[in-house]
Amino acid sequence: MLDIVASTTDHLTADQILERVQAGTPEVHRATVYRTLDTLTRIGVIEHTHLGHGPAVYHLVHDRHHHLVCVSCALVVDIDSALFNELEARVHEEYGFHMNPGHFAVVGLCADCAEHEHPARSHSHG
Repeated sequence: MLDIVASTTDHLTADQILERVQAGTPEVHRATVYRTLDTLTRIGVIEHTHLGHGPAVYHLVHDRHHHLVCVSCALVVDIDSALFNELEARVHEEYGFHMNPGHFAVVGLCADCAEHEHPARSHSHG
């Protein structure tokens, strides 16, 4: 399973990982894949992110990044986790709260969809 997660840039759900595992080893049961994903998440090897209303997706912890998801066209953009460093520090300093910004995606509109829905505003961001 680690090879599957590590060898792709796709955002794979548990069911997609199961399909890929069973393509090579059909006798592996769904429960085994789910338990293994839970264990790998618990020990900090992989993490999952919710990209919206669908199932969570998995990636290696050493490839930590955050996600932007367009609510109009469903485009998923990976962004560097360092972008949230200042926000995390400020939230902790002001509220004593420890954020986990990678657990959920940031949703909004991609540049193309924003151009179609709000043409005047999209030009102000470059």
